[in-house]
Amino acid sequence: MNTIQSYIETHQQTFINELIDLLKIPSISADSIYKNDVLKTAEVIKTRLQEAGCDLVEIHPTAGYPIVYGEKIIDPKLPTVLVYGHYDVQPPDPLNLWDSPPFEPVIKNTELHPEGAIFARGACDDKGQMYMHIKAMQFMTETNQLPCNVKFMIEGEEEVGSVNLSTFVKQNREKLANDVILISDTGMIAKDVPSITTGLRGLSYVEVEVIGPNRDLHSGLYGGAVANPINILAKMIASLHDDNNHITIPGFYDKVEELSAEERAEMAKAPFNLEAYQKALNIEAVYGEKGYTTNERNSIRPTLDVNGIWGGYTGEGAKTVIASKAYAKISMRLVPHQDWEEITQLFKNHFESLAPKGVTVKVTPHHGGQGYVTPIDNIAYQAASKAYEETFSKTPIPQRSGGSIPIVALFEQELNSKTILMGFGLDSDAIHSPNEHFGVWNYLKGIETIPWFYKYFVELSK
Repeated sequence: MNTIQSYIETHQQTFINELIDLLKIPSISADSIYKNDVLKTAEVIKTRLQEAGCDLVEIHPTAGYPIVYGEKIIDPKLPTVLVYGHYDVQPPDPLNLWDSPPFEPVIKNTELHPEGAIFARGACDDKGQMYMHIKAMQFMTETNQLPCNVKFMIEGEEEVGSVNLSTFVKQNREKLANDVILISDTGMIAKDVPSITTGLRGLSYVEVEVIGPNRDLHSGLYGGAVANPINILAKMIASLHDDNNHITIPGFYDKVEELSAEERAEMAKAPFNLEAYQKALNIEAVYGEKGYTTNERNSIRPTLDVNGIWGGYTGEGAKTVIASKAYAKISMRLVPHQDWEEITQLFKNHFESLAPKGVTVKVTPHHGGQGYVTPIDNIAYQAASKAYEETFSKTPIPQRSGGSIPIVALFEQELNSKTILMGFGLDSDAIHSPNEHFGVWNYLKGIETIPWFYKYFVELSK
């Protein structure tokens, strides 16, 4: 692998240009108006996998968006690495908060990225991180240093819950058979503090609707005489947390794992600057469940958050109206052992029970997934650790993440495979937010580090 750095230096501009071209395509899976763009992106990924050296590349249709599958089998007796990623992206809204158009990528220097960062929707989540694996594959095949078999499964529905991936996996267990699954859809603590994500939270995502009178009403003629769905919805949502920011849904915490004081002490060793955290977000204080630190609140504790709320008149000027309906989208991040379907039902039962007479409530589940914890004593984790040590000259810190990749638990259930999460993004990369970006240094560092994982995984598998 001693040629990897010179290889990257030679191909650096090509790697950047290819990613920029990929980021120009608005592959927004949540909005059907972008269907052709999502399909176009799948075709681009197919072409890039072929160029990277895959002997077989297929686009598999699903009931939604297709899954791109690629493989290079050099010897069935050797270990097989399955790379998972996604080519769809989040909607870019609100557009007015972007400093540059979300699908017109630009490279800008920032305080954390003086060498430049690529600003575009999907730069970090997950096109940039997914594409690192394709370029790492290209290096290994072109230099005859691919030490084992590799398979790729790149989907187009991760941002809408991977609704058709489960069916594909269950129908293609033999095709997807592997010894370890490798994913880069997470982050690391800092550019000089590498880390490996060892835990993910699960997810339950629902939409709620509060329905009042059969039409919008004049707020003067009817105000105070009928239930206002927006007022009621606001009260119902507010009641979902108590004064200690503890979630009030009965049974919500029944299966929550309480980490020991020793485990929490180990977590606390990870570098964290509260003042810098607050400054980066322009907030005066942090907020959350009483009795837990910031890093514990966003990783080992479950949460409930409103992701969107609307109803009535929101245009310019005034319109004195009592809306007939009010809506909200709510996500619950779950910890291992909490079953997302059970939590969704608990939420539904409780939320419906909160409705006073005069309104009706409808709860619509959207998608969800289980949490996941990966052991740090297996050879795949050890190989990842050695890979980071090789390129960062530091041992990475195991870290639980607050994010969710629901299909990781599915992979273990259906493919009997452990997953290694080698993320190279930073918390400041603004994924799911305006001005999402991915450092050029991080992008290239990922391409440099990934081949070392293959090398050490094969060596440790012997």
